[in-house]
Amino acid sequence: MAAPASSNRKFLGRLSLPERNFVAEALRTETVGGVLLLIAAITALIWANTPIKESYESVRDFHIGPGSLGLDLSIQHWAADGLLAVFFFVAGIELKRELVAGDLREPKAAALPVIAAICGMAVPALVYTLVNTLGGGATDGWAVPTATDIAFALAVLAVIGTSLPSALRAFLLTLAVVDDLFAIMIIAIFFTSDLNFAALGGAVLGLAVFWLLLRKGVRGWYIYVPLALAIWGLMYNSGVHATIAGVAMGLMLRCHKEEGERHSPGEHIEHLVRPLSAGLAVPLFALFSAGVAVSGGAVGDVFTKPETLGVVLGLVVGKAVGIFGGTWLAARFTKAELNEDLAWPDVFAVASLAGIGFTVSLLIGELAFSEDPLLTDEIKAAVLIGSLIAAVLSGVLLKMRNRKYRALWEDEERDEDLDGIPDIYEQDNPDYHLRMAEIYDKKAAEHRRLAQLSAGSSDRHDGPA
Repeated sequence: MAAPASSNRKFLGRLSLPERNFVAEALRTETVGGVLLLIAAITALIWANTPIKESYESVRDFHIGPGSLGLDLSIQHWAADGLLAVFFFVAGIELKRELVAGDLREPKAAALPVIAAICGMAVPALVYTLVNTLGGGATDGWAVPTATDIAFALAVLAVIGTSLPSALRAFLLTLAVVDDLFAIMIIAIFFTSDLNFAALGGAVLGLAVFWLLLRKGVRGWYIYVPLALAIWGLMYNSGVHATIAGVAMGLMLRCHKEEGERHSPGEHIEHLVRPLSAGLAVPLFALFSAGVAVSGGAVGDVFTKPETLGVVLGLVVGKAVGIFGGTWLAARFTKAELNEDLAWPDVFAVASLAGIGFTVSLLIGELAFSEDPLLTDEIKAAVLIGSLIAAVLSGVLLKMRNRKYRALWEDEERDEDLDGIPDIYEQDNPDYHLRMAEIYDKKAAEHRRLAQLSAGSSDRHDGPA
């Protein structure tokens, strides 16, 4: 006998209040960072396509750093290997928090976004591989269209002015977290050069010391920052991509609260470091990676070369089809019911938004075609164009339902009793209804008093002098 519909788990249902507050705070920072990222990308494109483009190349290729430590790197490499380590450090904390306190802590709840994210990476890779196999292109770039850029996606939401309900925003954030995890694995497995086992051993030893200090409760940035820099330098010299060091340290932080704690150490550090990641590290990476020469002919070439066409189709078609298809199938087989306030076209719109694959896609493009600078620039142009198309498509789809989203968002934010807790989270509490009745009574009494004053004033005005 089939289970009653009411027993089925809700998909994209209302978040718990703590989870809603965390998502709101995290996305607020990412949205600001996304706008800065957008500005940095536009600046890079203008700088690289004007008569002063030589200065862009000079700054980007300028080398600095201690050569004796194997760190005489260009500014572009410092941005890609150094600053993005901060970005992946935050990603590691996000992943750890999701695993111990967020949507991924329960296997049943985690299944749907994880399956959606996996399909959202597998299908773009298949699209790229198919295009290049049929077109005779290089399949090395299969991983380029697999990544989602949450900051850029949120910047698009900010620009088009849509108010997504928190459940859809949380789904997008969870997708991005799982996406980052698999991107990290791809970078570690497929883009590791010849290993220097001495440096790798030193990095592992440093990580062990980092973990031990955390477990002993040792405090002090003056201990952890130098240690983190040493671990990063050793990881870079080991041949493993240096951003892996950031992820590993992020995963080691404790992200569950103990008795008497308002925030876990991981949440506290994420709160401190996230603005640095979103507001400085990622925009600077974009500034020195997105500056590619774009002309009419170059744009046309993006749609004719199999490598670049595969990236565009992977981001625009592969991401949307993969995430939507994976979500629909997972919901069908897990009997998860879609929130009655939303519809499947809403899921497809968010899936299309996930086709914005800027930061990590640019990084993987540099790694995949590092020996062919011309093709690297063409791949970057394809990432920019594919992300732009995905942004426009998702923007149109989301705008079509914006009135519905705004109504849901306003319901979530309404706080008529001004107690700091949205009313929708208090409606099952009898005290809430008593407070609301008192508020309405006071408002009605105030309206009656004002009406009487107005009537009295009118009588005095109309009466004899």
